[in-house]
Amino acid sequence: MDPPVAGAASPRASGRPPGNSQPRLPRTVWLLGLASLLNDASSEAVFPLLGVFLATMGAPMRFVGLVLGLADALAVGIKVAVGALSDRVGRRRLVIGGYLVAALGRAGIALSGGPWQVLGARSLDRAGKAMRSGARDAMLTDAVHASDRGRAFGIHQALDHVGAAVGPLVAAGCLAAGLSLRATFAIAAALGLAAPLLLSLRLRESGGAMGGTVVNAPVPLPLREPESAASCDPQPSRTRFAAYLAVCGIFALGNSSDAFILLRATELGFAPAMLPLLWLLHHVVKSATTAIGGSLSDRIPRVYLIGGGWAAYALTYVGFAMASSRSHIVALLLFYALYHGLAEAPERALVADLAGPARRGFAFGLYYGVVGLAALPAGLLTGWLWDRAGAATAFAASAALAGAAAIALAVLVGFGPLRVVRAAAPSADR
Repeated sequence: MDPPVAGAASPRASGRPPGNSQPRLPRTVWLLGLASLLNDASSEAVFPLLGVFLATMGAPMRFVGLVLGLADALAVGIKVAVGALSDRVGRRRLVIGGYLVAALGRAGIALSGGPWQVLGARSLDRAGKAMRSGARDAMLTDAVHASDRGRAFGIHQALDHVGAAVGPLVAAGCLAAGLSLRATFAIAAALGLAAPLLLSLRLRESGGAMGGTVVNAPVPLPLREPESAASCDPQPSRTRFAAYLAVCGIFALGNSSDAFILLRATELGFAPAMLPLLWLLHHVVKSATTAIGGSLSDRIPRVYLIGGGWAAYALTYVGFAMASSRSHIVALLLFYALYHGLAEAPERALVADLAGPARRGFAFGLYYGVVGLAALPAGLLTGWLWDRAGAATAFAASAALAGAAAIALAVLVGFGPLRVVRAAAPSADR
């Protein structure tokens, strides 16, 4: 057992239960998680079929990459601006508005008459995501103590993936009932409207920017663990944060849209009606692993998990490049969940670790902006390589970029200790 840390609050004084039991997560975490569940159920009822929908309109693969990448790239400015704005105004409205705009974008996809109209509607959907992402993650960070940060992001991401598993079931049910792709998209859009409705009725502001109590201020120096133990940097590091953003940008260049995976599945014999069920299998595994990865990142350095997740991504894409049968696709989608489970929640928690509390919304805006800006060249590169040299070359290039990002993470950010120490935290439900 580690020796007690000088100056650390006792479990009784901190409101924490004795032993290894964890405090109950506040209501804000669960409400935002449920909203993400509903939104992703809507989004993932559309996403597995989007590439096929564009193909039925005669769009070439490079245009599919344009639609999937440009929509995210166009939202970059919104992500940064809204992230900064959320540090000064109420985040609740930005989050609710973002979910509403996204649902309207999916309705627009259902009404689209050609590939360019799909691009416009998809851009509206991604703009909604840009509006809410930074503000939502800042609200999550403000709602919990720093020592529960990874767990909160892990739970939120797990609920997000549960919704992503429900969405393909909705799509598969609609198609099995004989509905068209357009009708399926319309039903998905209606489902997405439930998220802003829920939040408008139940969500309250929390955190310093909204006048509440900041429960995750930087861990004071006396509460640091000995250097031999994993601990959190006591002060935000702008240099390290900038390096982390650069590395995330490298990985994002290789992290092209998952729609290419589904198109690869159709190449190897999967019928379009099977794609939602294939995607369901993937998300069931993701929902089971993401919460575990988030909780682990509160106990071991987050960069270990992120680097391992990115390496798993590279190996998976090498597999997609070499796949030659439907069974290979199924096995690879199961293994692909390892990347999401290890990296997704720690990636976001590390942003909160490296950013100061006063600029946390802006930091998340920058993070999502960098990732979104890379989405366009990532999609165009994958689509262009697919058209010119085939799917194997396209997936191999993504794997190489992901591997390079994992190496750059070790060199530029470092695999030194970086996690938060469990210390005093209020137990009130926010």
